[in-house]
Amino acid sequence: MLSRKSVTAASAGFWMKSFGPLVVLSSLFCLTSGSSERDRVHDLMSRFPLIDGHNDLALQLRILHNNRLSQVDLYNLSKVSTDITRLHAGHVQAQMFAVYVLCGAQQKDAVRLTLEQIDVVRRMCSEYQDFELVTSAQGLRDSAMRRKIACLISVEGGHSIDSSLAALRMFYRLGVRSMSLTHTCNTPWAESSSKLYDVYRRQNDSLTAFGKAVVEEMNRVGMIVDLSHTSWDTASAALQHSKAPVIFSHSSSFSVCGHGRNVPDRLLLDLKQQRGLIMVNFHSNFVSCSDEANISHVADHFDHIKQVAGAESVGVGGDFDGAVNKVCSLRVTPCPKRPLSSPSTASLWAWRTCPSTPP
Repeated sequence: MLSRKSVTAASAGFWMKSFGPLVVLSSLFCLTSGSSERDRVHDLMSRFPLIDGHNDLALQLRILHNNRLSQVDLYNLSKVSTDITRLHAGHVQAQMFAVYVLCGAQQKDAVRLTLEQIDVVRRMCSEYQDFELVTSAQGLRDSAMRRKIACLISVEGGHSIDSSLAALRMFYRLGVRSMSLTHTCNTPWAESSSKLYDVYRRQNDSLTAFGKAVVEEMNRVGMIVDLSHTSWDTASAALQHSKAPVIFSHSSSFSVCGHGRNVPDRLLLDLKQQRGLIMVNFHSNFVSCSDEANISHVADHFDHIKQVAGAESVGVGGDFDGAVNKVCSLRVTPCPKRPLSSPSTASLWAWRTCPSTPP
């Protein structure tokens, strides 16, 4: 049996070595306009490339094209926010692509549908030379050296494993390196932050014994535990139980915007102690608690999380092609109190802007 130390190393090794140097952000500021600022931004981004913690392009490929990659050009996609050209423009070195299936598939065909989504991400990342599927810390470093965009696969929602540790292990073998414990529906073993689906309600909103076994198995094989979409009690239990750092792949600060999908300060403090990461979401409703938001609202989340949990706990999880109301725009916004001085500034400025109207 693996010792606690070896179990921690298995999961934390990929996490800390891969993501630490690239997504640790020291602070967030708005930018003043001008060519000199733009030059400094691009210089910073060239030296500190970005990992984005969440992107739903695979879901849109299924909805719009039935996963038929022969029908699309990933360098120039319409009706979506993501393509290879925009990833390069945003200096994205690694993209975590979400593998998501609807909660209605739970206990039906969720596993098969998840396999189909894993398949489209694997094909996408092997058929285009700008992409490279990455499953290890060394692979991520090698991908950066080759100037490739590293593809990371993340299962969004524990309902995808159909309460089967064997399914979880097979997903790992297919390249999955993170999984969120829930989406907008509860599973028999973990609670969601959403009340959209009236399924598997319990008195205790925490993890069941099987839920803890899922976390343990993810730790053992080296799969990152993602707590975005979970209830606060489930997130707290997972933070306490996991032997390796966890992430919130696309969540923001509850103190800044009091939405149930966001993370309260007490959990941010637990996350700091556990050396985990919260990757700020660009969904307007989670950023400004309204249908409209701008870069200053996003900056408020970075500033608050930095103050509570430290700069080393902050990342970017844009939620492009999943969020209905995106922050428009992430272009330069005058804000003299937040001068350009850090990689995090560059991350938000150079990141892709969402179009004002669909093409």
